[in-house]
Amino acid sequence: MRGELTESQVIPRNGSDREILREKGQFWTPDWVAGPMARYVLGNGSNHIFDPAVGTGAFFRAAKRVFLEAGRTPHLRGIEIDREVLDLARCNGLSHDDLSGVTIDDFILRPPQGPFQAIVANPPYIRHHRLTRRTKDELKKISANIMGTTLDGRAGLHVYFLIRALHLLGDKGRLAFIMPADTCEGVFSSTVWNWVTQNYRLDAVITFAPTATPFPRVDTNPIIFMIANEAPNTHFPWVKCIRPQPEALKDWVVSGLGQAECGDMEISRRNVAEALSTGLSRKPATGSIGGVTLRDFAEVRRGIATGANDFFFLTSTRAGELGIPDDLLVPAVARTRDVPGNKITLETLRNLDAKGRPTLLFSPDGRAIDDFPTSVREYLLKGEALGIHRKSLVATRRPWYKMETRTPPPILFAYLGRRNVRFVRNLAEVAPLTGFLCVYPHQDNREYVDHLWSVLQQPETVSNLSLVGKSYGAGAIKVEPRALEKLPLPPEIGLEVGLDSPPNSEQAKFW
Repeated sequence: MRGELTESQVIPRNGSDREILREKGQFWTPDWVAGPMARYVLGNGSNHIFDPAVGTGAFFRAAKRVFLEAGRTPHLRGIEIDREVLDLARCNGLSHDDLSGVTIDDFILRPPQGPFQAIVANPPYIRHHRLTRRTKDELKKISANIMGTTLDGRAGLHVYFLIRALHLLGDKGRLAFIMPADTCEGVFSSTVWNWVTQNYRLDAVITFAPTATPFPRVDTNPIIFMIANEAPNTHFPWVKCIRPQPEALKDWVVSGLGQAECGDMEISRRNVAEALSTGLSRKPATGSIGGVTLRDFAEVRRGIATGANDFFFLTSTRAGELGIPDDLLVPAVARTRDVPGNKITLETLRNLDAKGRPTLLFSPDGRAIDDFPTSVREYLLKGEALGIHRKSLVATRRPWYKMETRTPPPILFAYLGRRNVRFVRNLAEVAPLTGFLCVYPHQDNREYVDHLWSVLQQPETVSNLSLVGKSYGAGAIKVEPRALEKLPLPPEIGLEVGLDSPPNSEQAKFW
């Protein structure tokens, strides 16, 4: 997400054009979203509006309409780092005078003089792995200066846009940002939102059902945050737009964020403490769902990260051509779509092999290259010639080709999917790569594992994944290992399938 454009922006599905959008974070805000956001921030009577990521000017156009409806002169101020994108604003209904208050600069590193009474933005959605180490160091200094603490390095650039903008917000000023859900789901989120809600008033949070998203075909779950520089509150309205382009969103903002229900939106009054605990992107908690989590029954680890699947993950044909000995090959799966069901069997591997899919992990140990058989030594030397040893993850290993290992987990979790997140019984005892998480039950007897897997298959359990996962576009969800261990398990289901209460657990009384 970033700046804005008209609703006619064409999103490339893949290729270099799509990669450019990801590098710049340029996914544009449609007018039906920009309008209500501008109306909110100008609802305090501000004589100006400031956009720290102007882009092609959707918020300026929306603000002009609000000003002109009120018979007021528009005062539009902003910053844009990309001059070429700003040029497009002139093709989207903005004049030279409209853009005279915009400077070409870096809002994060060289912020303007504040304060501002009305700030609105769709900041560049640039995730942490696209930021240089030098940039991350600068960002940590910014959070330390403003918040008094540094953030985890996995916070994206958009998070720092929010922090910087709030710092520039004047007394009784208002801010509206549309941002990805990871802003309130990442490991850094509790630090950010505790700071926000202790120093500002959270006026509203607006979410979108997958069918109502402002950004079709973009892998992000957007949320609008409306925040005022006033005394913190204890409750706020949490909105879910369930139909695309709801006219009611504008009416609701104009009414002063009232609680009236309508067919296009679901509105809940939420306690701030509950929302921070549950997650601002997630629906309100409805009370205890049992008190027992997956951690009481199993440990979760990520799958094997090879750092170069093309080199280390082989088909049986390729392994044979290279002459790799069987003792250096481990049956493995990498892609969740290679496991269409909820079980992996030897038949699954045979079918994949017949389709020419890789099923074998080349897993060298740490011996010297010269101590390997000739065929292996030649393949490793070829890898060095190709620069495999210089890839970022591979270069951290000593030696570079020594593969990490996993005991084949009895249960796998396909942790990133759109409509098919699921737990998979690993009957073929394969090693999973990073497309899966490894679930290791605390007991290894077959009956215990099967009972736990049965609990994990239940719809009630799967629905609880939304309570611990990160949400993306089109209903996709991603769950990290530590988060998956927090997955609530419905206790009545455990009793039904015969899974004993967790031993030595304080939570056992709930089971």
